[in-house]
Amino acid sequence: MPLLGFGTYLLRNGSECEKSVLNALNIGYRLIDTAAAYHNEESVGKAIKKSNVKREEIFVTTKFLPEAPGYENTKRAFEASLKKMQLDYIDLYLIHLPQGDVNSSWKSMEELYKEGKIRAIGVSNFNKDQIQNLLKKHTVVPAVNQVETHPFSQRTQMQKTLKSQSIQLESWAPFAQGKNNLFSNELLKALSSKYNKSIAQVVLRWLIQREVVVIPKSANMERINENFNVFDFELSADDMVTITSLDQGSALIYSV
Repeated sequence: MPLLGFGTYLLRNGSECEKSVLNALNIGYRLIDTAAAYHNEESVGKAIKKSNVKREEIFVTTKFLPEAPGYENTKRAFEASLKKMQLDYIDLYLIHLPQGDVNSSWKSMEELYKEGKIRAIGVSNFNKDQIQNLLKKHTVVPAVNQVETHPFSQRTQMQKTLKSQSIQLESWAPFAQGKNNLFSNELLKALSSKYNKSIAQVVLRWLIQREVVVIPKSANMERINENFNVFDFELSADDMVTITSLDQGSALIYSV
């Protein structure tokens, strides 16, 4: 699973989403993240088909709708996503939210995983206790917990706990959706000037150096390219520590 991927939240089904995903793949992104709730799986699939990238080189993540949990609903949701994207398998399939009969959904996902239709299964927006409940009742450990992670809510303790359980932390909303004036933050502006990089690039680099998977989204070609160009510099250890001062813990868009 690549540490840097391309998110598609709010990229609605249609030409904009298809074009954005195709541009991302052409630039070099190899992780594409979508969800049934985003209503754009068809466009994601079309972009994958149109790209010149081999399917086995692309890591596709999708999630099933939280209003359709349970054993049979999970199977149906998975098959619907597979059909919409015109794929033979999904690399990573997630429970989008910890709602409803999560244990029955996980049992269904374990079966799909063992059948080879899914390469890995995981969760999104789960807290520590909800993950522990899965670990107690099931045999397959979630590969990923995709949860809101950014400079204002850094999830340091969660990451340590997940790592001890061999679960990868993945960040959604790495830029806090622009909240807390992230793009005008004085500390981040200073680091932006120091490294001659944008604030977005500094934030992405900070997450990557923490070994957090990150999936920034954009429909703007310039920003899609900019977000990918974060491997030609490295934040110093002191600057990594400096960014920790921004953590407010409770500054969440979605509380977990």
